[in-house]
Amino acid sequence: MHGRPTAATLADMDTTTALPTLPTVQHPRSVERLVQGQATSDGAGVKLTRVLTQNLQRRLDPFLMLDAFGTDNPGDYIGGFPDHPHRGFETVTYMLQGRMRHRDSAGNEGLLVPGSVQWMTAGRGVIHSEMPEQQDGAMEGFQLWLNLPARDKMRDPWYRDIASEDVPELQLPGALVRVIAGHSHGVDGAVQREGTLPLYLDLHLEPGAHFAQPLPATHNALVYVYRGSIALAGTDVRRQRMAILANAPGSDGIAMQAGSEGARAILIAGQPLNEPIAQYGPFVMNTNEQIFQAVEDFRAGRLA
Repeated sequence: MHGRPTAATLADMDTTTALPTLPTVQHPRSVERLVQGQATSDGAGVKLTRVLTQNLQRRLDPFLMLDAFGTDNPGDYIGGFPDHPHRGFETVTYMLQGRMRHRDSAGNEGLLVPGSVQWMTAGRGVIHSEMPEQQDGAMEGFQLWLNLPARDKMRDPWYRDIASEDVPELQLPGALVRVIAGHSHGVDGAVQREGTLPLYLDLHLEPGAHFAQPLPATHNALVYVYRGSIALAGTDVRRQRMAILANAPGSDGIAMQAGSEGARAILIAGQPLNEPIAQYGPFVMNTNEQIFQAVEDFRAGRLA
């Protein structure tokens, strides 16, 4: 599928739901480990923090990478991400501050602004660029790489811009929840995926507020705190730390409490594919032979 699907189905609904009946989590997950991201750069020298690195791909299947970028120094982002290829997975870019222009070889173009989401399925291949549309001010957000099932890796590229106002939200006691993907407390997120069943929540928690999210014990899950701090099953998770949640048999969800200054965090979870992962830079397939083919197709101009 090509082009940018509209958000008409979301525009016709009330995207804010007040005080739904809260599901209970009787056996919350514990924190398996805390991860501090690695400072790196990508694109034309854009400085960022790689939180989910390649050595964690199997543990956090179906997620391949999570980058957090945030700076008010234009020198850290002004070069942007010029044309580069992808094949075999999806990219989800969530903007907190700043403006970024997307263009790709399938003819799509869109502008990321604060609160908006860009969801791109690379499939058999796409070449795109992500360039800042500002000369000063803060640039902050996340990019998540979500793997595709083997059967979908060579599907047609797909792209969708989701405006901030079209990201469903729900208001809970002491918490605002933005539901980017999946389902939370009876609210359907902006995007659903059958193969990986991703859950992607942006949580805004007031000081001391509690939040619980039911989740199958077999789904891999992480929480990344980008403001303040939270307590997860007795473990303090501070700013710029990722908590990998344990997959304990019998666990039924995640429960957290914000620290005294409140917190903002993203909760990401999904159903593992349990398929081989072969990666070479921007190509993620199942075998080395498929990687060799992706590189050959890119060099021959057949990627998109």
